[in-house]
Amino acid sequence: MKAANTFPTLLEAFFIDRLVRQRQVSPHTLASYRDTFRLLLQYAQRQLGRAPSAVTLPDLDTPFLGAFLDHLEQERDNSARSRNVRLAAIHSFFRYVALHTPEHSALAQRVLAMPSKRYPRRPIDFLTPAEVAALLAAPNLATWGGRRDRALLLLAVQTGLRASELLGLRCQDIVLNPSAHVQCQGKGRKVRNTPLRKETAAVLRSWMRERQGQSSEPAFPTTSGGALSHDGLQYLLAKHLVFARRHCASLSGKHVTPHVLRHTLAMDLLHHGVDRSVIALWLGHESVETTSIYLQADIAAQGSRASKNAGRRCSRKSIPTRRSPPDLSQKPLIIPIPLRANSRGTLGFPSHPDPNSE
Repeated sequence: MKAANTFPTLLEAFFIDRLVRQRQVSPHTLASYRDTFRLLLQYAQRQLGRAPSAVTLPDLDTPFLGAFLDHLEQERDNSARSRNVRLAAIHSFFRYVALHTPEHSALAQRVLAMPSKRYPRRPIDFLTPAEVAALLAAPNLATWGGRRDRALLLLAVQTGLRASELLGLRCQDIVLNPSAHVQCQGKGRKVRNTPLRKETAAVLRSWMRERQGQSSEPAFPTTSGGALSHDGLQYLLAKHLVFARRHCASLSGKHVTPHVLRHTLAMDLLHHGVDRSVIALWLGHESVETTSIYLQADIAAQGSRASKNAGRRCSRKSIPTRRSPPDLSQKPLIIPIPLRANSRGTLGFPSHPDPNSE
């Protein structure tokens, strides 16, 4: 086999030529593909007893890849959705293989025929206002890390940013002038500006003064000054949930992830009568139809007596006053403001008020 057609050479060309040069994929997509093949090569090294550089394309036939995907679910406890994300990266690579190595067309055809795994779509999880209050009261404001975590969690709940968008925020992206807003780049490289409530802006203003970072540095860094990772975000959320569950019994039965905070914002907007098209713009959804999952969750929540009982068990009086957040139970988490197109063509809150607007 020619050196140009070996698996290591093709994999390198797939990343450098196909993903970076031709498709110019986002850093998040690149990291996801990288992690897929890192896990695949680690699995191959254990199962085949060979170094990753010695793995060949014929080794990656459908039985082997099927066993790898089962390994992700059974041993790494990945969900079916995560399994499908890994399979999508493998499919993308073998489409590249089919174009550049015709001698492996049959192998590529078999791999591309591997279907995504079907899974039941469960109702989304979201937090009630009392649960949000308990979570925001958990960080210890006497510590630097607690003040950082409080600002980060409050921003996540009020803006509904994705985890990747939160972690990608730089100091320059948080604008705290009278038209306070946060700017982020979401899926599809779409830039949007999300307005901030007065309480949130005050917390962030205090944090940014303490942070004293350069404009291009992470807004919520680690103790060493680097950017938080997805694992780091999940860790700090899990840490504060331990405290919050002591004072809010209904949190004990919920699996809370950073994405649940995004769902919480969407449900809060829906409960306060915000139109679905505004919710879609606010969250950076590609289509208004994506917000239908929140309508379904709202119907399920209204018909559930258990949620009402859980709300009674979670009394705000049980939350320590020394860490009490703003009262979020009597008003929406955000004040819906119509989104406009600014001079850069992005959707969101304009950097300066328009004197001609009503």
